[in-house]
Amino acid sequence: MKTIGIFFGTETGTTRLISKKIQKKLGDAVAAKPLNVNRISVEDMLQYDALILGTPSYGVGAIPGRSAGCQEASWEEFLARAGTPDFSGKRIAFFGLGAQERYAERFANSLFRLYETFAGFGAEIVGSWSTEGYSFEHSAAVQDGRFVGLVIDERTQGMFTNDRLDAWLAQVAPLLLEKIAEAA
Repeated sequence: MKTIGIFFGTETGTTRLISKKIQKKLGDAVAAKPLNVNRISVEDMLQYDALILGTPSYGVGAIPGRSAGCQEASWEEFLARAGTPDFSGKRIAFFGLGAQERYAERFANSLFRLYETFAGFGAEIVGSWSTEGYSFEHSAAVQDGRFVGLVIDERTQGMFTNDRLDAWLAQVAPLLLEKIAEAA
């Protein structure tokens, strides 16, 4: 498809809200309507050459889903249905939610699990994000001194969300659009 696909898993609705903000900031001509992974198949995702994937952090650093305590199906169930799809040739940027004060010892760990999974499917990953301005003890999502994607803490740093989204989208949108142009 000639737009960026946006897909998310959610438990409380915050990841859905952030996905909708991202789509609105990018615009209808650039990004498709965000879709919850509990309502799609892997084929729906594979039709896009460039994607933004979002996840809450739920459980102790696991992929969010029922076994991590979620009430609704999320990434865990989607990935179980997906099997081992081939995402080579796809470019993906990730964002994840976390609560750095409440879960300082495992801040945004689910973001890393999702990143690791799609990297294993052959996807090209873009959009790492600085850890500057966050306060936490440990995060599996920090690789080589940076988060593997944008991290949003709506609980304690909601006042930074729009600025962080704008800065991150300025970084990743050209890379995602470049991939769409290459595939056309």
